[in-house]
Amino acid sequence: MVPSYHAWLDDVRPSPYADQLSLGFRGLRFSRLLEREYRAHLLDDSFELKRIALSVAVVIWLAFALLDLVVVEAPHLWWILAVRLLVLAILLVCAALILHRRHTHLLLPLSLLCILALGVGAASIVGIAHDADPGYPYEGLLLVSMAAYFLVGLRLSEALACALAVLLVYICAEWLAGLPVPRLINNVLFLSFGNLMGAVGCYLLEYKSRENFLVSRLMRLLADRDSLTGLHNRRSFNRQFERLWRQAQRDDQSLALLLCDVDHFKAYNDCYGHQAGDTALHQVGVLIEQAARRPLDMGVRLGGEEFALLLFDIGVEEARRRGEALRQALQDLNIPHQRSDSASVLTMSIGVACLSPAMQSEPSQLYEHADRALYEAKALGRNQVVA
Repeated sequence: MVPSYHAWLDDVRPSPYADQLSLGFRGLRFSRLLEREYRAHLLDDSFELKRIALSVAVVIWLAFALLDLVVVEAPHLWWILAVRLLVLAILLVCAALILHRRHTHLLLPLSLLCILALGVGAASIVGIAHDADPGYPYEGLLLVSMAAYFLVGLRLSEALACALAVLLVYICAEWLAGLPVPRLINNVLFLSFGNLMGAVGCYLLEYKSRENFLVSRLMRLLADRDSLTGLHNRRSFNRQFERLWRQAQRDDQSLALLLCDVDHFKAYNDCYGHQAGDTALHQVGVLIEQAARRPLDMGVRLGGEEFALLLFDIGVEEARRRGEALRQALQDLNIPHQRSDSASVLTMSIGVACLSPAMQSEPSQLYEHADRALYEAKALGRNQVVA
C-alpha cells in the first residue's frame, strides 16, 4: 500500500522513480538500474564527507597514540606504536588516493579499507594492552563502529559488515590476551548494543537518503518534462541543446533539428473540444518520442501544438527522411479533422535543418534555419517536410 504522503504519485506520469516510490524499499534495495544510479550518486554525494571523516580519523588516531605513550609501558608500548604506525600509513595512502579523485572507482573499497584498518588496529591494540593492563579502555572501538554507520557515507550493509568484522577481531584479541570471560562477555554486550543502536540509526538515514534521491530525481524529471506528452519541455531543450552542441563540437558530428507544427490545431480544438485536443497532442508526443530512439536524440514539446526533434550525428537527407516518416506516421493514425484545409485527418508540417559545429556556425543558426524551413512548409500548403 502506498504511504499517504506518496498519494500525489497518482497524478504523476509513470517513471522508474515514481514506480519505486510506490513499491517501497524497506529492504533498502532498488531495482537493478536504479540501484546502480543510486550508488553512483551516493559515491559522488558523500565525497566531501569521506574527506572530512578521513582527516578527523587521522587526528584522533594520533591523539590516541599520544595517550598510549602516557598510559602504556614497554615492551607492550612498542607493539602498540607499531600497530598505530601501520594503520596511520594505510590511512595516509588512502587519503592520497581519495583526496585527489584520481581513482573514483576505488572510493568505496578505500573507505572500507580505512574503517577496517581502524577497527582491526584498535581491537589489536586493546588486546595487546590488556595483556599487561586489564583496565586499558576498549570503548574506542565503539567510535570506529559509529564512524562506519554515520560518518563515512557507507550503506547499512557495508557498515554492518565492517562493524561485525571489528567485533570478531576484538573477541579474538581479548581471548588471546586472556581477559576473564565475565569481563569479555560484558564488553562484547556493550559493543553489540552500541552497534545495534548504530545500525538502527544507519537504517533510518539510508532509508531517508534513498527516498530523497527518488524524490529529487522525480522533481527534476517533472521540471524538465511536459506533463501532457512526457517529452522534454522548452526549458530542458534550451539546456540540453547547448550541451549537445558542445559534444557535437568535440566529436566533430552534425546536429539536425526538426521543428514540427500540427496543422490547423486551433480549428481542431474548436471543433472537437480541448479534451480531444489533449488526446491528439499526446498521440503526437508518442510519435515524437518513438522518433527520438537513440540516447543522444531528444523529443521536445515547445508549447501548444509545436514540437521539436533534435537528432545527433545525422545528415540532412537522413533527417529529411526521418521527418517524412514522422509526418506520415501522424497521417496514418487517421485522426479525423473536418476543419483542416490540408487533409481530412490531423497532419503536421515539419521544417528540417542540419548544421555541423565544424562550419563555424552558432547553435542559434540551427534553430533559425529550421524555423525558416517550417515557415516555408506552411506557406506551401502544410502537411509536408521542407529542409
